[in-house]
Amino acid sequence: MSRIGKKPIVYNPKVKVATGDGVINIEGPNGKVSQKFKKEIRVTVDDQGKKIVVERVNESRLARALHGTTRALIANMVLGVTEGFQRALDIIGVGYGAKVQGKKLEIQIGFCHPVVVDIPEGIKVELPQPTKVIIKGANKQMVGEFAAQIRRFRPPEPYKGKGIRYEDEKVIRKAGKAFGAGAT
Repeated sequence: MSRIGKKPIVYNPKVKVATGDGVINIEGPNGKVSQKFKKEIRVTVDDQGKKIVVERVNESRLARALHGTTRALIANMVLGVTEGFQRALDIIGVGYGAKVQGKKLEIQIGFCHPVVVDIPEGIKVELPQPTKVIIKGANKQMVGEFAAQIRRFRPPEPYKGKGIRYEDEKVIRKAGKAFGAGAT
């Protein structure tokens, strides 16, 4: 039995949960999210106890594999609609920066033109400083994927550390060429 899968997911009264046809829909103060689940998994909602229980229909290998995964995904959905998820990016480099224009994020990262990215539905982008981008949303996967998409435009390079990095990312710096070493 999956240790994670057998734990019930408790949610607060602000959250609305509905299941049907292999789909679970969760709505809360921060938005709404939905997730499909396989027929090997049964999701039951207890509205009086305010909890969601994930069970296996049979003991097949696929059902055992999906049990804990499905429970973790649903728990992240509940957490996302109540508290939300966020990912912060730092833009490091002279002349580098970003700005939000409507539903587009414009990033200057050393190219001859600014990189313009459409902000997906359900994602909010905040810029406390031009070199700090905070991505917020109810869907953990969408927040992480959008942050990774932005980082991919100019990942941090190891010599000067310029580029776009996650706020908590450590970039291992390399030493450049040392002039005069061994020159006789």
